[in-house]
Amino acid sequence: MRRFVYCKVVLTTSLVWVLVDVFLLLYFSECNKCDNKKDHSLLPVLRAVMSLTQVAPGEMGKAVIIPKEEQEKMKELFKINQFNLMASDMIALNRSLPDVRLDGCKTKTYPDDLPNTSIVIVFHNEAWSTLLRTIHSAINRSPRHLLLEILLVDDASERDFLKKKLEDYVATLEVPVRILRMEQRSGLIRARLRGAAATRGQVITFLDAHCECTVGWLEPLLARIKEDRRAVVCPIIDVISDETFEYMAGSDMTYGGFNWKLNFRWYPVPQREMDRRKGDRTLPVRSGSSGWMSSKISSTSSHQIRNVETNQCVDNMGRKENEKVGFFNCHGMGGNQVFSYTADKEIRTDDLCLDASRLNGPVVMLKCHHMKGNQMFEYDAERLTLLHVNSNQCLDMPSEEDKMVPTLRDCSGRRSQQWILRNMTLTV
Repeated sequence: MRRFVYCKVVLTTSLVWVLVDVFLLLYFSECNKCDNKKDHSLLPVLRAVMSLTQVAPGEMGKAVIIPKEEQEKMKELFKINQFNLMASDMIALNRSLPDVRLDGCKTKTYPDDLPNTSIVIVFHNEAWSTLLRTIHSAINRSPRHLLLEILLVDDASERDFLKKKLEDYVATLEVPVRILRMEQRSGLIRARLRGAAATRGQVITFLDAHCECTVGWLEPLLARIKEDRRAVVCPIIDVISDETFEYMAGSDMTYGGFNWKLNFRWYPVPQREMDRRKGDRTLPVRSGSSGWMSSKISSTSSHQIRNVETNQCVDNMGRKENEKVGFFNCHGMGGNQVFSYTADKEIRTDDLCLDASRLNGPVVMLKCHHMKGNQMFEYDAERLTLLHVNSNQCLDMPSEEDKMVPTLRDCSGRRSQQWILRNMTLTV
């Protein structure tokens, strides 16, 4: 019995000394990063020690629950960035996350000579904790030789802490971080283009300002690009709750991609891809329309399709599959009036293509099938006509019977069959 008591004392003492050693190591390593050596704040090291024991708020991606007495304050702070800012500020900037990859993904190896990357992050009045957690996660979970730099593009933020305080903070990080400032609010695309133009890496990686990278996130993306420099790749994107900041793993049976308006969407993995991969879910998914766009991105442009006679535009009117395409006053704002004329001579709106199945029939929107046929339109840039190849008829303005739906008629060369495709593409 006495020997058992001695053993417990020895084990307890040893554990205490181990924790003290860890505490001291983390404490002095944190202090070595401080600009002001007199500022030996214990907060960073306390966060680090707590994260090791996985008891700090949000560690391992667990949900942060706000006490009832703080709920009203939480709701007020929620309005600032449209997420639970109180919960975010409670979480360490370098919090731990679970490794949810398939076992086969964890054991994959990649070439030593992968291209390096520049990460571009656009922000506007972003919260301090979410922006810095994004940066730290990218640095901590990227092989150092693959991460050349991070570019932060400030889209005219107004908050003081995103000025000099942010510049001073990122200057202490182990990866070069540059901040570019837009002179006026320009929007996500223009800000990303500004960042892309300033990059020095072999590959450009775009991240949102409130995301977190997990272990092993970068290597498979760069490996796909090493195989084909024309590829535009996208990982499985998991979810972080805007209310609790809980990390929730995404399904490998869906994939994230960009439609023809460059809006991000979720798509189910098609059966043809399941068959091609023969049950190996660690293989990359060829992403259908988005993958097609990736390899032929230079062959596609987005247009406003304006009728010469009426000066009105083709408009999808927010309608769905199997519904007729619309016709409305041109507004020049993109949106429902943006159509892509592809290298396969399809007229696309999102994942739907203009389709006509009968002579003199209305034009409807059906799922793009990439088989041409009823979805093939030839544009004559001199005559300004859109010839529906299967019917040998031309796209015409709406009829008197249905004044809101373009139709097909025998080609006659009249102005109602002339269409101007105004390019609306942003180019790099």
